[in-house]
Amino acid sequence: MLIAALLLAAGTSTNCDSLKSLSTAQTVVMSADVVPAGVFVAPPPPPPPAGAPPAAAPGGAGRGRGRAGGAPPPPPEPIPQHCRVKLTLKPTSDSDIYSELWMPTDNWNGKLLVVGNGGFAGSIQGYGDMQVALRLGYATAATDTGHTGGNGMFALGHPEKIVDFAYRALHDTTVESKRLIKQMYSRGVQLSYYKGCSTGGRMGIMAATRFPDDYDGVIAGALANRHIHMHTAGFARQVALARSPDMAVSPEKAQLVSEAVMNKCDTLHEGFLNNPEQCSFDVSTLLCKGAESNECLTQPQLKAVEMFYGGLKNKKGEIIFAGQVLGNPVTPMRSNPNIANITDTVRIWAFQNADYDWHNFDLDRDMPIIDQKIGFVDATDPDLKKFKAHGGKLLLYAGWGDTSITPKNTVEYYSSVVNKMGKKDANDTARLFMVPGMGHCRGGDGPDSFDTIGTLEKWREKGQAPITMAAVNKTSGLSRPLCAYPQYAKYTGTGEVKDAANWTCTAP
Repeated sequence: MLIAALLLAAGTSTNCDSLKSLSTAQTVVMSADVVPAGVFVAPPPPPPPAGAPPAAAPGGAGRGRGRAGGAPPPPPEPIPQHCRVKLTLKPTSDSDIYSELWMPTDNWNGKLLVVGNGGFAGSIQGYGDMQVALRLGYATAATDTGHTGGNGMFALGHPEKIVDFAYRALHDTTVESKRLIKQMYSRGVQLSYYKGCSTGGRMGIMAATRFPDDYDGVIAGALANRHIHMHTAGFARQVALARSPDMAVSPEKAQLVSEAVMNKCDTLHEGFLNNPEQCSFDVSTLLCKGAESNECLTQPQLKAVEMFYGGLKNKKGEIIFAGQVLGNPVTPMRSNPNIANITDTVRIWAFQNADYDWHNFDLDRDMPIIDQKIGFVDATDPDLKKFKAHGGKLLLYAGWGDTSITPKNTVEYYSSVVNKMGKKDANDTARLFMVPGMGHCRGGDGPDSFDTIGTLEKWREKGQAPITMAAVNKTSGLSRPLCAYPQYAKYTGTGEVKDAANWTCTAP
């Protein structure tokens, strides 16, 4: 047995070395080396391009899920010996996509897990998820999406790089990974999965709809699938405040609103709302009836708060991007006339102008122009029929306490799938789990630790469609069942609130 294992390992190592010769016209295999078992040290993120302003990406750059906020990091765990392949992909003359593929030299489970990015990407950000995948026996891959640095400056004069970011980098990384895996093991991938959050969630939706045969299952969290509309809405809100300084909401008044909501709806005194959809609050009750004070809102301030919760709308009343859920704290809003760099999506991607003057911005006129130029970045297609025909499963999740990307956005995408496909077909293909108190992809006071990979495996490989997922906050010990939306966990009324045994899934 030992001799056979040694021979297998030696053969796999030889196969790893042979991958160096598999470059093509569009794929350069930069290196292929066997990495001994041990603790992985991630490289530092690359600096932004010279002269570029700091990234300001509404929606944040969160990804994956990890420890709750304030918890000390766990000690590093070793990863198994593996073949680490570094690739440069050049599908166009202006493309320069960096990707990595890790393949275990022993005990490969026959599967591939590709992981996504956050924010504007610009580096491989999924090394943590790749390590988890490797320990589970997966081959695993990731990409920087075709540029360096975590802002949108890469797109100035480089429209093909926007296409790489939108979908091509992930698709080509997946295709090339499958090709190299087959060479490595002399057999192809049996099942391919994807996992990503935030921008990675957008990448997952894009893959399921544009390339439905790429993956057999997709895990997509805290969707930034409306990247263009989300960033444009964030820009438009800042423009509105700059033009109407009287809309500014001070920290004291922001706290006034947030506390009023929580006083009414946080009936279990958890510090977060278990299900914000069960909360209603009329912000207009805080309107000043006399002189202005920190105990009330002026009419312009009320308009700003209503925009915060109700979303950014055009003059026709159409939603450009959803507002926040009740229970998430109102962000103080100030009028800032120096907002040219609020987001690279508008000035760089859409208008290709580093000196873009925000005074010229008109939402009703410019949103259709922006959509026409770069709307292909958004992944909003609710038609999962081809993905379903492939046997694909889409596992969605988001934190109700997400203050970076409103959780309404993920709910809205799931609802659009149900409306498009019908409840039965949608239920066979997509499930959504909303996480009380969890922030952007992870963290917060809620139960932010749960097994998405194991849940997807059981669904796709064993036909066990998820109804609930067990979740826990490893810092506080709080546990709670996560329920397939629109169901939610409801307290039974007796026993410790922090104990999952005292909660049950119920329909709204």
